[in-house]
Amino acid sequence: MNAIPRRPHILHTESSQGWGGQEIRILTEMQGFIQRNYPVLLVCVPGTQLESEARRLGIPVAPLPIGRKNLAGLLAMGRLLRRVPVDLIITHSSTDSWLAALATRFLSPRPHILRMRHISAPVPRNWPTRWVYTRAAACIVTTGNRIRQQLIEDNGFTGQRIVSIPTGIDLQRFHPAEQRTARQRLGLPENALLIGIVATLRSWKGHADLVAAFATLDLPNVHLLIIGDGPQRENLQQQIRDNHLADRVIMAGNQDDVPTWLQALDMFCLPSYANEGVPQALMQAMCTALPVISTTVGAIPELVEQDKTGILVPPRDIPALAQALRNLLQNPQLRRTLGNSALLHAQTHCGLEIMLDRMEQIVLSVLGRKSS
Repeated sequence: MNAIPRRPHILHTESSQGWGGQEIRILTEMQGFIQRNYPVLLVCVPGTQLESEARRLGIPVAPLPIGRKNLAGLLAMGRLLRRVPVDLIITHSSTDSWLAALATRFLSPRPHILRMRHISAPVPRNWPTRWVYTRAAACIVTTGNRIRQQLIEDNGFTGQRIVSIPTGIDLQRFHPAEQRTARQRLGLPENALLIGIVATLRSWKGHADLVAAFATLDLPNVHLLIIGDGPQRENLQQQIRDNHLADRVIMAGNQDDVPTWLQALDMFCLPSYANEGVPQALMQAMCTALPVISTTVGAIPELVEQDKTGILVPPRDIPALAQALRNLLQNPQLRRTLGNSALLHAQTHCGLEIMLDRMEQIVLSVLGRKSS
């Protein structure tokens, strides 16, 4: 009787100390692999929200001092790898990628490294970075095809070793629902038109541009909901006060029940101007059948097709953003049409199982194994 081959042990590393879509994807993917009986472990910086969320979700975590490229982090990573059996390391940010690459140099057997690239910020064009991406890593996975093309065209990396696998969304959690019920549950005005954004309050997510565009709208009974928290909170609060919008803008902070907040909206807007891959918040909104407005940044156009699954405007173009908001607010039929098309696209292309299937195929391919 043939023995059942063991599942490979997978280690995820993340040196980022922030919280956003990148960290959420890590945990979502690890949960999916746990359900598929893969042994997984997360290495992250102690005291971060990523650590606390991993523990809350029951994901094995080993906090290590990997927030900086220094000897302490390198030694800690090396000790862990000598103690814990690992077949594959999936790295997610620059610092942890360097530490993992160096820590595995003298291990035998040496774990394979898969380098994830989540954002569209330029990758440095120098030989040490090229070594990490092309020699230390067996494969690169990007969260959007535009990021893949960027690595090929701007950095000269070989396309055969780079695969685009967008983040998947749990369609059982994010789905359309009765708007009135959602608003009653959240205590939101039932008869208003609600524009929403769900994103960490970072400058490049475009919150300030959205508030500036919203301030120019002269339409009655329209409110803006800002869901999320982050370093730009005080600046946004001041901008809201300066524009006398306190009675029309709700800053809801971080919310656990994001699906209900999306279900309460009439439309969704994410005017990012840098760094984006394929934003999870946009996919979540589309899964909820919301019409979306976003920009032509990063891999967003792979998700939002102009005038079919949403509306795209140039980044940092506040008049264009205001006009797009106004057009949707004044046209309920267009909102329904775009929302329904967005939902169909999301259900077809953005499901969680699609991402997990493709990631599993890549993992097994890197390790020279076949799926069971």
